[in-house]
Amino acid sequence: MDFSLLLVVAVFVTGAIWLLDIAVLRRTRKTSTGGSRPPGEVTHDTAASSTPKEPWYVDYSRAFFPVLLVVLVLRSFVIEPFQIPSRSMEPTLDVGDFIAVSKFSYGLRLPVINTKILDVGEPERGDIMVFRFPGDPSVNYIKRVIGVPGDRIRYQDKQLYINGQPVRKELLDDNSVDDTQALYREYLKGAEHHIFNNLDAPGPQMSEVTVPPGHYFMMGDNRDDSNDSRYWGFVPEENIVGRAFGVWMHWNGGLPDFTKARLLH
Repeated sequence: MDFSLLLVVAVFVTGAIWLLDIAVLRRTRKTSTGGSRPPGEVTHDTAASSTPKEPWYVDYSRAFFPVLLVVLVLRSFVIEPFQIPSRSMEPTLDVGDFIAVSKFSYGLRLPVINTKILDVGEPERGDIMVFRFPGDPSVNYIKRVIGVPGDRIRYQDKQLYINGQPVRKELLDDNSVDDTQALYREYLKGAEHHIFNNLDAPGPQMSEVTVPPGHYFMMGDNRDDSNDSRYWGFVPEENIVGRAFGVWMHWNGGLPDFTKARLLH
């Protein structure tokens, strides 16, 4: 279900009903009520008789339209929340993390049709980006930007290469998760972040590819447990949703945990 489409339709319908009531229906109700009273009849409640009761759909539209409009604007152009459903971005993001995604970092886009109307910036290597999965645009994915247009990307023997150069990484812990994963610090474009590599499997191998114009190469920080560009290719620019910049809550059953709120890098 496309929530953005439902929200746009709800705003349009409630707004149209509200405007129609102001322009036409309200006058019609007053005229109808005024003309139905016999001549010379005296009423003891002139305020009630001069202001007919609104139909339920007008009352609801007037109440919900401003709220829905604010939600639409904030969600489409400012910030949108997402919940992490998988382990592909561990150790940076855990299952159950609720993240905040900036909708304007890479340009303002119209909801539903996703057409860019204002160019603000472009994704950079190291950014954590939410995008619509190329194989099924109704599904949102989150990965780290590894390659920008023109980059040559290769992944071999658990080592990432960009434009022919190995990306520096250093071992922090060689048995960090049940003796099956090693924790590394990786330095991508001068920015550091943590990644996992499995100890008991060779991991995927990928020959060098060149990122085409208007596309991006994405990988999860859990390098041996991530369904990413190594398997299904590049992310087109029109599929971009926004840049994840922080975790504001963690919830995986039980009480919400706000102590894990943090900025992302």
